Amino acid sequence: MTQDTPSQPPKGDRIAKVLARAGVASRRDAEKIIEAGRVAVNGTVLDRAAYNVRPDDTITVDGKPIADAEPARMWLYHKPAGLVTTNRDEKDRETIFDHMPEDLPRVMSVGRLDINSEGLLLLTNDGGIKRKLELPSTGWLRRYRVRVNGRPTEDTFTPLRKGIVVEGEKFQPMQVSLDRQQGANAWLTVGLREGKNREIRRAMQDIGLTVNRLIRISYGPFQLGDLKQGEVEELRRKVMRDQLGMEAEDPVGTAKKKEVKRPDRKYAASRKPSEQGRTRDRARAEYAREKAEGSGGRPTATGSKSGAKSGAKFGAKPSGKPAPKSRQRPQGKPGAKPQGKPKR
Repeated sequence: MTQDTPSQPPKGDRIAKVLARAGVASRRDAEKIIEAGRVAVNGTVLDRAAYNVRPDDTITVDGKPIADAEPARMWLYHKPAGLVTTNRDEKDRETIFDHMPEDLPRVMSVGRLDINSEGLLLLTNDGGIKRKLELPSTGWLRRYRVRVNGRPTEDTFTPLRKGIVVEGEKFQPMQVSLDRQQGANAWLTVGLREGKNREIRRAMQDIGLTVNRLIRISYGPFQLGDLKQGEVEELRRKVMRDQLGMEAEDPVGTAKKKEVKRPDRKYAASRKPSEQGRTRDRARAEYAREKAEGSGGRPTATGSKSGAKSGAKFGAKPSGKPAPKSRQRPQGKPGAKPQGKPKR
């Protein structure tokens, strides 16, 4: 029996987002699961998706606790032409997710490529990363190799470089370079910082050119490189930290933070003499001097660290000026007869 939704916590994440992050379902499907009364928070069944949960809340689906959120991860994917960039297609066409490796967790695409386009797609398991990279304010340049039918010149692309309006929609200025003419087609390199629906195709058509191939070769700092069609390659954590500004050990976006216990600096520093302002050579020299004084022997000249470095033996004659007479030892062996006659 469905109970009333519990009182709303002051802070937290939307329940649908948490369910999606835990791999239960997409946000849209998670909302349907909630409305069907299958989700409970702290034992109370929810009847609406507009509810925030905190990290210490217990969430169950069909009576079973959900899994913990995974750390944020990213992948590079070389999308082939002919696949739709969506989880479920209304026309029952094949999607990119129908061709993903079986061991890949539930992922989302960062932006889209239309069915006839190919090239680099970024995938992530973290909704925060997805939203961050899709925002226009991120300003990452996306570069494409474009083949058009026609014989354009540099002047042909002047409207695109200034920014044009197509069917009432304004496109920001593009970076366009004419690479080469190949028969009836020309190859271009196009760069843009927005990702509006079919933007390049519509812009080229507006200036009288038809795009017959479009390949995305980079998305910000991430490159397609030698990745073959259909292949998926995971990015290393270091690359994610450097390019996304992540902390050394913490995930970003909607993934849970990983607590890292760090050693006490004062305690760690007190264990190494070299970190207390003394070099190891000096420490060794001091130890050698203390040992010599305790055993009645003589250290090297003033117990200097130069003596310790050179490996001078205890009992060797000191170098430099002799010690004062009051500190000099009598010459000769103990118990030997004095030389000459004693004075009367």
